[in-house]
Amino acid sequence: MTGMSPLQTDVLVIGAGPTGASAGAWAARAGLDTLVIDAQEFPRDKACGDGLTPRAIAEMTRLGMADFLRGRPSNWGLRAAGFGRTWHLPWPGGTMPAHGSAAPRVELDAAILEVARQSGARFAPGLKVAQIKPDADGRIREVTTADGTVIRCRRVIVADGARSPSGRLLGRTWHRDTVYGVAARAYVTSQRSADPWISSHLELRGSEGEILSGYGWVFPLGDGTVNLGVGTLATDRRPADVNLRRLIEQYYAGQAEEWQLSGAPQRVRSALLPMGGAVSGVAGPNWVLAGDAAGCVNPLNGEGIDYGLETGRLAAQLFAAGGAVTGDVAAEWVPLLTTRYGAAFSAARRLAALLTAPEFLLRAGPVGMRSRSLMTVALRVMGNLVTPEDTDAVARLWRGLGRTSLRLDERPPFAA
Repeated sequence: MTGMSPLQTDVLVIGAGPTGASAGAWAARAGLDTLVIDAQEFPRDKACGDGLTPRAIAEMTRLGMADFLRGRPSNWGLRAAGFGRTWHLPWPGGTMPAHGSAAPRVELDAAILEVARQSGARFAPGLKVAQIKPDADGRIREVTTADGTVIRCRRVIVADGARSPSGRLLGRTWHRDTVYGVAARAYVTSQRSADPWISSHLELRGSEGEILSGYGWVFPLGDGTVNLGVGTLATDRRPADVNLRRLIEQYYAGQAEEWQLSGAPQRVRSALLPMGGAVSGVAGPNWVLAGDAAGCVNPLNGEGIDYGLETGRLAAQLFAAGGAVTGDVAAEWVPLLTTRYGAAFSAARRLAALLTAPEFLLRAGPVGMRSRSLMTVALRVMGNLVTPEDTDAVARLWRGLGRTSLRLDERPPFAA
């Protein structure tokens, strides 16, 4: 579509990852003329653990991707190891599916984008946003790309990832005084790529044997490879002083025998992730930020695919209701994100901040790993598997902790 100037659309979606593709699919299904653009050509790779939680499975099924999921491996839950113990923790099920999956992002993102196209959304790759000029009322009327293409639009969904270049043009601010993630992943040949459990190693140590505030993972992909990665937590006060490439090589060496790994780690990529809604400026009169761009990433495990799929759908539904045309969707989007995720994000990032202190992890880790019940609760929280529909004791307790945490926050999730 480059070279056509100007382009016209009702809804412009910036970014074609899971968030943007989900938004594009749902907006098109609602009868809105929808254009999805991305700075890159597809298919394209992205640094990610590739894990699909039961919550992501539910959202993909809602999107109509059952056939894609049937072609991917299913996993039963989490193998959690550390501090001398190993637990096999099944996904809790309940209101969510009782299985997860995994898919390389180069395949997953292309598949979700194809769903958006089949739903009626147009797609224009290779369009990098260079200029966004809101009018005097803060409404976006047009967007200009690096090649000079002008896109005129009535509504905009910004879904261009954790760094969100378009978000920065609109005044988005990432507050690094709350916890954020630093992670790297690689693909490795494994004789156990069909293993029915995803694995997390909660006792991650550096080159000198020091305990690190993070974890390692091995996610079987069912195609002869596994996604192997490491992630650490950090804040401005406790930055992550770690060489990720060296750490991933060290972690690979420690898992090589158990996972029957062979060959060097391939396609090593790293990412820096805002977490727990630690961004402000996520909406304007006719535009919203969604997914990673809005900091919708779980502070306890770096998971963002399920949040991306959900917030893409929610943004499209909000626009389909018509508020962005004459009203101000910022007055609805921030409260919607806060109501849906604020309490959980607040509690999770407060707990994650504790984990950035090595002395806390050294004391709490062995205690937590001694209790299967406690680790089962941790899996449910880390897997984003507490829903508003859940009324059990764990769900009530987690929501109560979240509400208390929100009252203590100097800057709640998504707040300025």
